[in-house]
Formats: sequence, C-alpha cells, structure tokens
Amino acid sequence: MASIILTACTAESGGSNQAEQENDQKAEESTENNKDKNAGVTKKEKPSSQSNEAVHAESAQVARVVDGDTIKVTVNGKEETVRMLLVDTPETKHPSKPVQPFGPEASSFAKNKLSGKQVELEYDGPKYDKYERLLAYVWVDGKMFNQLLLEEGLARLAYVYDPPYTHFKEYMKAQNRAKTAEMGIWSKDGYVRDEGFYYQNKSVSNGSSSSSEKNTADSACSGLLYDPNGPDRDCSDFDTQQQAQDFFEAAGGPANDPHRLDGNDNDGKVCETLP
Repeated sequence: MASIILTACTAESGGSNQAEQENDQKAEESTENNKDKNAGVTKKEKPSSQSNEAVHAESAQVARVVDGDTIKVTVNGKEETVRMLLVDTPETKHPSKPVQPFGPEASSFAKNKLSGKQVELEYDGPKYDKYERLLAYVWVDGKMFNQLLLEEGLARLAYVYDPPYTHFKEYMKAQNRAKTAEMGIWSKDGYVRDEGFYYQNKSVSNGSSSSSEKNTADSACSGLLYDPNGPDRDCSDFDTQQQAQDFFEAAGGPANDPHRLDGNDNDGKVCETLP
C-alpha cells in the first residue's frame, strides 16, 4: 500500500494560514482513504515479506494440534481455533473423507514444531472465518509455520480469498521449490488439484478394478470430487459452492436432487453458505 506524501508549498506573505489548512485537509483525506475495509481502523504499512520483523498481533499458547493446518490455542485467557492462512494440508480427520496421503506427516510435523509452544498470531485481512476460527500466520521460534509446511511439501497454497496478502509471494516461492524437488504432496502425479487433493487407492484383484473404484475414477475424470451415483452427500462434503454445484448438476439437478442439496428453496443453487 503506497504512502501518500504531502509536500508543503512555499506560501507568500499572508497566505501561510491558507496553506496549512489545505495540508490539514489533505492529511485527513489520506487517513480516511487508508481505513481498513475489514476492521474500520487505519491500516499500518504492511511489513516487508523479506523480513521476519512482521507486526505480530497476539501472543498465544498452543493447547492442541488438530491437524497440519489447524490448532487450538489459548489467547487472552480464551481457547480459540486457528486455521492457518493460505495453506491446506491433506485430510486426517474429515468426517466424510478418508485419511489422505501426507496428512499424517503434516500433522506429525505440526505436533513436533508447535505442541506446547508459545506462538505469535499475525492477521492479514478478516480475523475470523465463517466457522469462527481465527485466520492467522503462525510464528514459532521466529519462523512462519505456514511457510514451513509449504517448504516441506506438506501443504498447498490455497484459499486466496482476500488479496493482497503480505506473504503471498514468499509462499508461492516456497511451494514452487517443493514442487520442483517433488517433495511430499508433489511426489504423487495428479494428487494436488485446484480444489484440493485427489488420491485413488488402487487395489487390483484378478486383473480388474472394483465397480466403486471405477466410479471414483470416472468422477475424477469428469472433475467431480465424488460419484453422483454413489453414496449420499451433503454440503459438508464440499470445500466450495462450485464443487457442490457441479456435483448437484451431474446428479440430475435441478430436475432431480437425490442428495437433497438444494434445500427448501429449490432455486437450483446449492450449498450457498460455502465460499
């Protein structure tokens, strides 16, 4: 965010008061234009992504590591859930998804680096998501843990909802290094996708795949997360509204809605609370 520099004009005799008033008015306009759109307060200059001298908003104590990208912390005497900004690790505890490759590794890495630690939470945009989770960069021992996940190939860069982000360029570079080295999640061809992670556990018996495996493969080829003719799904199975919408239409919607994703309004648009 560029700073506005006000240059005082040299005033003629008797005109200094007018020049001062004009400068005061410009300064007020500059302050109003720099109001934070989310918090309603004047934004501070964002720190350089080349430095660890970032402005850390709050100190917190890690109470528990949930998985690779989610932790429980105690901050200001209150327990909060922190969802780490800009990173997504494979699932280990999703209610309807299996444990995904490198999910356990990401969780173990988080536990090793964060368990019981004092951390700093840096905010960059909205402080909470719709699930009332804090959205933050997590600093531990002077390093950004979010970036460490990307460096190790244990997370993908994701959920870029409110750009620009202070550390986005550094995170992209970290991901590219891991991708080039084929580390972790990047070691499986086709595993990392724009909508998340895809993995088919291929078990071949008597030279043929099971029908459920075929359905899963067909869904993957069509770009869907799940087979529209498979088990019942609800909105919690999807990460974005577009994923749910594509699945709904493939299953026959809006004329037919076997998974009951359209709710009570029957407007043809499903899971509207998803991003």
